[in-house]
Amino acid sequence: MKTVVGNEKMIGGLPMGVIWGYVATLIFMAGDGLEHAWLSPYLHQQGLTVQQSATLFAVYGAVLAIASYFSGVLTEGWGPRKVMIAGLVTWLIGQILFIQFGLKQHNYSIMLPTYAIRGLGYPLFCYSFLVWVTYRSPERILATAVGLFWAAWSGGLYVIGSYFPAFMIPKIGYIGLLWSAVVWVLVGGIIGVFVVKGDVSKPTGDPKEKLKSLLSGLTICVEEPKVAIGGIVRIINSTGIGSLPIFFPLYLASEYKFTTEEWLQIWGTMWLANIIFNLIIPYISDKWLGWRKTIMWLGSFGMGVMLLVMLYTPQFFGHSFLAMNIVGIIMGIVLCGFVPLSALVASLVPEKKGSAMAVVSFGAGMSYFIAPATVGVFIGSIGVHGVMWIFAMMYFVGAFLMKFMKLPSEEKLNKEKNLSEKQAG
Repeated sequence: MKTVVGNEKMIGGLPMGVIWGYVATLIFMAGDGLEHAWLSPYLHQQGLTVQQSATLFAVYGAVLAIASYFSGVLTEGWGPRKVMIAGLVTWLIGQILFIQFGLKQHNYSIMLPTYAIRGLGYPLFCYSFLVWVTYRSPERILATAVGLFWAAWSGGLYVIGSYFPAFMIPKIGYIGLLWSAVVWVLVGGIIGVFVVKGDVSKPTGDPKEKLKSLLSGLTICVEEPKVAIGGIVRIINSTGIGSLPIFFPLYLASEYKFTTEEWLQIWGTMWLANIIFNLIIPYISDKWLGWRKTIMWLGSFGMGVMLLVMLYTPQFFGHSFLAMNIVGIIMGIVLCGFVPLSALVASLVPEKKGSAMAVVSFGAGMSYFIAPATVGVFIGSIGVHGVMWIFAMMYFVGAFLMKFMKLPSEEKLNKEKNLSEKQAG
């Protein structure tokens, strides 16, 4: 339903600028994700070990984690547009240098820093937009608004980022595909920079105030420990799923003869299901189930179970493309259970949403360091099965932590319920 509030058109309660921002996120992340599911196997074919590939992704993830943290606090201090421009420029610089002087020349020492530079890009661009969304969206549809962001984010990174390479690699090759990513990111970046208008707070030129803003993401974890727990759960959210492309396609290829194209289609189908249910699960969470229980049972516990199901499915069904696609679809659905996490954490401190989102974004970025680092450390000693069990246990720990993430309104309701039961007794 289209309405007009002030001078701005609204669709479904969301400003048009936010809607176009979703489009920009989808296109930008499509470019960012074109190598996501195949780069590790490709590097292995070029002579790198699994540990070297994991190190590359770990360095990338460390930089990405730092950028993810700063995206939230910088957005409050500088405004979303400036931070998005910084993300766009750094991504383009890193990508061009990575292709031209790293991959094409098979120079691992150049790959490490240039791929790391690229890691600054999408957190600054996308997460600053996400902070803007949390400020611009009414609380009654906040989880839905955040769910739409993650639908656009994962739709670009994982769905287009899987199906497009599966179709285009035979036509233009791996290096050509990476050059095409520059076009995707440019188009998405330009759209995003021009549609996002207005700051989330008043910028200040006072250095002390800027420093205070940068530190607020750390101090808020002390002031409100639940925000810190939310950051930990956000790390777990992406760690297990983010680790799979590093080692699992190599395992499927060597043990069960799955091709890269088959893996890309399984991966893309999983994320297509994720996008579809990203638009359904947040609505159910908002209306009936509640944010905390959705994250606890569907997201955390569900993902722990599904990682183990994905591990053991080939052992029971062998090279079954259908069976792996079904498992992927279910995994994509349960992963949607984490979508309300951003809304939950932001609602804990409504006056400091930017700082709270900085912690959540840092958690998302940190997962891209922890995932490859865990693979690199343990894959040689305990193998694929041991690594998958480590990530499954992380999700089960996340489910336990959600017991402590009650909103003030939920705690008040529980106290009133307990009081009434005592009085009735």
